Formats: sequence, C-alpha cells, structure tokens
Amino acid sequence: MKKTVQLFSALTLSLLGSCVFAAASSTELAKLGTTLTPMGAEKAGNADGSIPEWSGGLPKDAAPVDAQGFLGDPYAGEKPLFVITAQNAEQYKDKLAEGQLAMFKRYPGTFKMPVYPSHRSVGMPQDIYAATHVSAEKVSLLDGGTGLKGFSESRVFAFPIPNNGLEVVWNHITRYKGGNVLRESTNAFPQKNGDYTLVRMRDQVAFPFWLADMPQDKGENTLLVFKSVTTSPARLAGNVLLVHDTLDQVREPRMAWQYNPGQRRVRRAPQVAYDSPGSNADGTRTSDDFDMYNGAPDRYDWTLIGKREVYIPYNNYKLASPSLKYADILQSGHTNQDLARYELHRVWVVEGDLKKDKRHVYAKRRFYIDEDSWTIVASEMYDGRGQLWRVGQAMHLHEYNAQTPWYAFEAVYDLISGRYGVYGMINEEKNWVKFGIQASAKEYTPAALRTAGVR
Repeated sequence: MKKTVQLFSALTLSLLGSCVFAAASSTELAKLGTTLTPMGAEKAGNADGSIPEWSGGLPKDAAPVDAQGFLGDPYAGEKPLFVITAQNAEQYKDKLAEGQLAMFKRYPGTFKMPVYPSHRSVGMPQDIYAATHVSAEKVSLLDGGTGLKGFSESRVFAFPIPNNGLEVVWNHITRYKGGNVLRESTNAFPQKNGDYTLVRMRDQVAFPFWLADMPQDKGENTLLVFKSVTTSPARLAGNVLLVHDTLDQVREPRMAWQYNPGQRRVRRAPQVAYDSPGSNADGTRTSDDFDMYNGAPDRYDWTLIGKREVYIPYNNYKLASPSLKYADILQSGHTNQDLARYELHRVWVVEGDLKKDKRHVYAKRRFYIDEDSWTIVASEMYDGRGQLWRVGQAMHLHEYNAQTPWYAFEAVYDLISGRYGVYGMINEEKNWVKFGIQASAKEYTPAALRTAGVR
C-alpha cells in the first residue's frame, strides 16, 4: 500500500527508528516550552504558513458562553477556503487520510469536506503544562509496553516526547479531559435509508487525582473510573455501566459491572473490553472504539509511521451549537457535512497490526492523532481480509472555557453496510458538558449502581 508521508523535523526522524521504553532525556526535556509546545507539539508553523505557529491557544473568553454553558464560535465569521469533493479529491490526496478518500468513493455525490483557515486553538491550564513536564521526566513503559510506570505523579500526557507508536497511543488514552466530567448526550445509529433511533445517556468520568476520597491502594493502578446511565428510550432506561480502568490492564485487567433494572441485579461484565459490541451503539462500534480508542493496547503491535499534514475535523463549534437539532445533523450515509469544519494540521500517524497470538475483529487499525491535543481525530479499521471496514471521525473543538480539548461528537462509518453511529451529540440537551466537577469515589462502586439507575 502506497502512502505519501511527510516527515517533519529532525526530532520526528529520530523517533521513527527508536523503540526506547524510557523517559525523556534532559536534552529532550529542554525542548518543552521552547521549540516544542508544553504538550510536545512542534511550536513552529509549517513552511508555507498554512499551519500557523502555536501561540498559546484560545483564551478562556474566546467567545460568549450562554447560560447553559454552550460555547459560542470564535471563528463564526470565517468562510471555507475551498471544499473537497469526490470530483476534486485527487488534487488534495497527499493531505487526505485513507479513510477520507474511501468516504468520497463510498458517497461520491454527498460526502464533502469544507476546509477553513487553520487555527491552533488548543491551550491548557498551567498546572497541566507542569504535569506534562513531569510525565516527560518520569513516565516510562512497563516491560512489554503493557502499562505505565510513574504516571500517578503526573496524571496527564504520559509521553509528550514519544519514542514509538505505543507511546503515542498512550498519549491519547491519558490526554487531559478537563478533570472530572459529567455529560448528558445522545447517540444515534442511522440505517442505510437514514432512519434512526435516539439513545440518551448520562456519562461521568473521574480520575484518582481529582477524587479526594480515593483509597491510596486503589488509586495507584487506577487510570480512571467511568459510569454511564441510559435515560431513554424506555426499553433501555435505567441500565447502568460502571468501568474501572487500570494503568496496567494486563496485570490487573479492566473491571466492569452492569445493572439491569428489570433484573434488579448488578453483574460483573468482563466482556466490556476490546472487540465486544460497544454499549448504546447498536452494533456500530466495538467497546474499544469508544473515545476513538480506549483500554489495553496489548493486542496490537504499534508502529509509528511519522507525521503528516492532513485535513482533519477541527474547531467544530457549529456542529455543537444548540441552534441545531439532531435531525439537522443526521442523514443517510453520513452526518451533514455542510455543517462540518476541517483544517490543515500536523498529525502523528500510528498503525496497529493484530498480534499473531491475539484475536480482534479488527486485524489492523490506523490512527491520526492531533499533535496539539493528542486526540485521535480520525481512524481506520480493517477486517481480517485486509479490507477497510470502518472509518472514524472525532469532530474536534477546543473547550476554551474549561481549557480542554473536546469534540462535537464521534462518528464511526461502516463502509460495507452503509450504516453509521454518532456518539455524544449534545445539541438538544439541557446543558453543555460540565468539566472539573466534584466527585466521590463512592459514586463509582458496584453498590452505587442501583441508585444511579433509578434517578
């Protein structure tokens, strides 16, 4: 398979042949905040200026925020520079992901990519920059890469100066999400003809560092705790999923529980991992497709392909606007691309090949990770025949009010069936996502599931 891969900087070139499972050297550490941003991205823009220099990201007051917390669009007055369609995609293919090219072929009459001026909008709190420096200094991979050493001292961005593909994947898994988060959102799973059902849920995620009552022995190997309560439709309402993710999921696997209000029982759910069907997804994604990728990365051999300039979904404030209804977004084949925004950014490209002694419905995965936020913004999943099966997009935006990267929604497109799933839409909800909330470890125990399901 031919790829046009543009490599940037001597740093990137040195990384490609390296597979060092160690923290950054003092020379590398000195680059953070100088030639590199505090998160580890290249501070400089590109040669022709189409990608600007990073200058700190958007300020917290970048645009008005309404009473329900919904964000105004700092770039509302901008118009697309051009629109990529199936008819002119060949002209731009050196800056398109393979999955994007496949979408043009699958939906030649409707799929499009409006490309806007690029803005490096990501900026984070100073304490997160300091914690990232600690990560670079102290965090390393466990033997075999199955987990992290020293991460509890930093809590974010395990490898701001990565040496290999696995470390880049861990950066996505450990990226800053704004502290403890509460989100009420909606998923939808359009059929080939465009018909869909809405599923609403209330999700909470919390991290040991921001859980004051987390027992020390529990927090040492805990990455995060997650709880999801389905609120509608009626046939699903009251179902609750609880997940405890660990830093070394091979030594101490993910623990999960489910509560079913019909049975009134809490059950262990060891199947909620890897390629089991994702919850509230109607078969449109796997468990480890949630958040574009999550969980233990041990079933794949990860290869760092390098860096590319790619048109990726970015600053999608319009798609998150409360002025839109879900019906405005959901269409046959794919979401409404007239509402989408793409920009040229540098991304890390990582490929995962399924290990010979492991099983997964995806034989190969490819991720495109935004250098400024370490978010997987595009993904490609291949079946056992080597055929491109599913294409993922995270419609990135920067939550400037909370100083954290976020997205309007995630979507996974099935190129074979013509179906797709959209996850985390919030346009018609009562409130925007709440970041930095107070939480207790007691909320994330199996005993608390019954109470969560009857609210």
